Amino acid sequence: MIAALLIGGAALAHATWNIAMKRAGTSGTAFIAATLVVGVVAFAPFGIASLVSAPPAGSVWLALVAGSAALQLAYFLLLQRGYRLADVGVVYPLARGTGPLLSVVGAIVLLGERPGPIVLAGAALVVAGVVIIGLAGSRTAGPPLGAAPDRAQLADAAARRWRGVRYGAAVGVVIATYTLWDAAAVTRAGLEPVGYYWASMVVQAAVLLPLAVRERGALALTVREHPLAVTLVGLLSPLAYVAVLAAYQLAPVSIVAPAREVSVVLIALAGWLVLREPHPVRRLIGSVVVLAGIVVLALG
Repeated sequence: MIAALLIGGAALAHATWNIAMKRAGTSGTAFIAATLVVGVVAFAPFGIASLVSAPPAGSVWLALVAGSAALQLAYFLLLQRGYRLADVGVVYPLARGTGPLLSVVGAIVLLGERPGPIVLAGAALVVAGVVIIGLAGSRTAGPPLGAAPDRAQLADAAARRWRGVRYGAAVGVVIATYTLWDAAAVTRAGLEPVGYYWASMVVQAAVLLPLAVRERGALALTVREHPLAVTLVGLLSPLAYVAVLAAYQLAPVSIVAPAREVSVVLIALAGWLVLREPHPVRRLIGSVVVLAGIVVLALG
């Protein structure tokens, strides 16, 4: 029950900060660095208190924190580059679909979990629903009505689609990797989620902040133009992920990883109702499939 509440709260927080960032229409190194600074400062009392009350053990702890930070930064950089070089409607569903799928496989192979057929069926439904929702977000424009695309246009579209497949799959691999890495840190290594992820954010900020400062005026401009988005993402993103890390301590990764994708449903519905994005029927169908998968996971 507690794990379900943590996953539900994390999904709501995750959806809220994603919608806030999307409405602000901003991203990039400066934005992410600003949100990391907010998160590091806001959660410092809790992170430091956690580390003081449960002192981590030397080199193993440092390696796990450094690895977590590196994977989170790799996720950010790959996703940003994928969105820049390919269609979001290709990158997003592949990333959010392959991530939990590979997480379940990794939990079986690496963590020794043995989910039953009901759990596997629920995970499959969630992945399928996420892909349906993601494909509904594509706005790729075709040629004007009655006009046939030339070979150059077809070749460019094919190349862009293939880049989207590559980057989407790569992001999915990174999602699965940091899912398994962080799950092992808070379960096998017994690290406390709040202190562990706060330390990871400190490392991420230490890496990204100098890069953002080098972009002349970008950091100050981002904070000045998007204070609400920076604040919401800075507060809700770590809050959501710490809730997920806590859920890993209470339930198997093979259940938590796909179940947390309920946030995709909330984002998809908000995209339709609030942001007036296209294909509402496909979004609703995908949402129903995801929710059916969540119900099946609960039964497992």
